[in-house]
Amino acid sequence: MENKNILVVEDDNATRDTMIDLLSEAGYEVESARNGEEAIAMAREYTFDIVITDLKMPKGDGIQVLEQIKKIDNRTIVIICTGYGTVDTAVKAMKLGAYEYITKPIKIEEIKLVVQRALDYQRLKTENVLLQKQLKAKYKFKNLIGDSEVMQQSFQFIEKIAATNSTVMICGESGTGKELVARAIHYNSDRRNEPMVPVNCGAIPEDLLESELFGYEKGAFTGALKTRIGRFELANGGTVFLDEIGDMSPALQVKILRVLQEHEFERLGGVKSIKVDIRVIAATHRDLEKAVKQGTFREDLYYRLNVIPFILPPLRERGSDIPLLTNHFIGKFNIEKKQNINGISPEALKCLTRYHWPGNVRELENLIERLVILKGEGVIEQEDLPEKILGAEWSDAVPSMDIPDSGISFNTAVSEFERELILRALKKTNWIKNRAAKLLQLKRTTLVEKIKKIQLTRENT
Repeated sequence: MENKNILVVEDDNATRDTMIDLLSEAGYEVESARNGEEAIAMAREYTFDIVITDLKMPKGDGIQVLEQIKKIDNRTIVIICTGYGTVDTAVKAMKLGAYEYITKPIKIEEIKLVVQRALDYQRLKTENVLLQKQLKAKYKFKNLIGDSEVMQQSFQFIEKIAATNSTVMICGESGTGKELVARAIHYNSDRRNEPMVPVNCGAIPEDLLESELFGYEKGAFTGALKTRIGRFELANGGTVFLDEIGDMSPALQVKILRVLQEHEFERLGGVKSIKVDIRVIAATHRDLEKAVKQGTFREDLYYRLNVIPFILPPLRERGSDIPLLTNHFIGKFNIEKKQNINGISPEALKCLTRYHWPGNVRELENLIERLVILKGEGVIEQEDLPEKILGAEWSDAVPSMDIPDSGISFNTAVSEFERELILRALKKTNWIKNRAAKLLQLKRTTLVEKIKKIQLTRENT
């Protein structure tokens, strides 16, 4: 049994000695104090799991000990013992945080049972806190996996914006993990214990989306046999995630704007305004600025949603994360599908890192799931990969260009390609040459010489 520290506070010598002997024999580490003042001083010096205190004592009674102990360390369990028990005193002690209130004369089995129950309670409480932390960790980044600089910056940004209540707009291609970012924001916010309600605005038919979001009253339309609560109402106190909001109709955009402005709405067929306290996180793979210019998306709604913009990079811009993601998905599907894949060969992994991944992380995840199921055991080899990935091994690394019938200058084409590669690396790293050299797998001095040779500067690009 793990040693637990107990402080016995009792002014009666015989009672104090009896309790010390009893608890010591049970395997606990026991200290004692003769009055409240001495107990409080000891609690400031040492950490105790349980404090068992008499109620009536000189220099600070049991209630004062309870109050001070809870201020020093709220995790400490306090048990009050007294021969002067009254209902009022018991109620006061429990309100102040006492775990138990027992009367004298103290029975041996009773004190053992109360102490054991208190320790079990303390253990369960600690485990619950740990589970809450694990739950938070689980949703913190979940499948948002990556060691690349761009992903590390994304993680830092998520932690920074999670603590606010501001509306967030997540932009990124399909399959990049926009909902995972939304969940990471929610489960790291003060709203983590309230619901997060996702709504895919592109997957729900337009004529049903309004009733999904706002709910409806009984009799609002044919088939509305009872009142139904909508997603906004279900998310009260928490977060609504509006995925693919760029697909929402202009008529519905007006109503969403009102929710963002007024934090209220009416159910379909209803006349009563319903107030809600929600945080809105929106996501889209569309260019909403372009949609605003084209008149398909409201400008005022765009600015309401775009308070904190977050851009999730496509997988092709963080190719260094592909090995990490691949191993993660292999482990995940080994467990889910009860398979025994031991990894992926260097040649196969090389093919994966050269592929363009138009479907992003979702496409990679689906591929690994399929490979794990079909392979079953052993190592995923190059020949296990589909033709489109094998065939694209080099095509994505070479710039697209036509060779005219009149021919092309090889040296000029190579020089232009080299210049374009260097320029892209510099722009990607905000012109930090050390980072650009790492991206191009060059020495910094080599890159600097090439930049000088082609006379490349920020001003002339």
